[in-house]
Amino acid sequence: MAVKRGALVAVGAIGALSLVVGVGIAWLGGKRVGNLLPPKEQCSATVNGQLVVLDFEQAQSASIIAGIAVRRGLPARAATIALATAYQESGLRNLPHGDRDSLGLFQQRPSQGWGTAQQVQDPYYATNKFYDALVKIRNYQQLAITVAADRVQRSAFPNAYADHEADARVLASALTGQSKSVFSCTVNTESVPQEAINGAGLTPRADAVRKDLARTFGRLPTGGYAAGGVTTGHMEGSAHYEGRAVDVFVRPISAANTTKGWAMAQYLVANADRLKIKTVIFSDKIWTAGGRSDDGWRDYTPPERSGDPKILRHLDHVHVDVLEQ
Repeated sequence: MAVKRGALVAVGAIGALSLVVGVGIAWLGGKRVGNLLPPKEQCSATVNGQLVVLDFEQAQSASIIAGIAVRRGLPARAATIALATAYQESGLRNLPHGDRDSLGLFQQRPSQGWGTAQQVQDPYYATNKFYDALVKIRNYQQLAITVAADRVQRSAFPNAYADHEADARVLASALTGQSKSVFSCTVNTESVPQEAINGAGLTPRADAVRKDLARTFGRLPTGGYAAGGVTTGHMEGSAHYEGRAVDVFVRPISAANTTKGWAMAQYLVANADRLKIKTVIFSDKIWTAGGRSDDGWRDYTPPERSGDPKILRHLDHVHVDVLEQ
């Protein structure tokens, strides 16, 4: 059952049992029995013991910055530099204001040739403009992050970028897929309208996920849907039969393709709230919105059915499905 965000739970006294609710904790007869409120919605990543916690807006911004680096074939170091810069300039938020005419994730100034006000407030445009400038810097990968970032930004406080280097490294490693199943979000599900499938055989929400992935990562081989809908080839009760699921292929199976698969899988989790994503499965791992999202990525056990183990274990494709009614 869907839980509406912000809903309160009403509980009446039953018999002699006393119930006290404080900061979401329920106590019956003096014993703690659970949390009546949904867990706090946020995202986190842990790499080499370093924990980074983000809200949804920050997670979505970070995932776009890292995803565009993957699309352009740039190293994780480029994503680290861009993330540290956006952390310092905007707190990973697409700001509609700034010093003088600075705007957006990177606080780019239209008066300095970065683009129009509307353009620099588009995270995709702004990120690509940052990378356009970064790759022109000779040996930028060998430079200190403060130096590389400042040569792009020309900041009045270049050393400030170092304050965000450790967190930027964690996010870059996770969201470019170098670190696997380490980026997760707690997303409390909510009621959504029921949707009919479109001409491609997808619901509008599922189609929006497909288009969003393409906008970030470029043209991708996808499947699991067909005009008029699919009726065979998936496990009983699969979201594919309702047009709510898309498979994104990373074939042939290789280290490089698995890394790209994890970049996309963790990008999807970072944007699960915005895109109304219910489930993401890849490479023996599963993430689910709602009550189990607080558990992060869990081991995935394929259903007992005949078929290629590589496909059943989702080693060659990322599965994503969206919320139903």
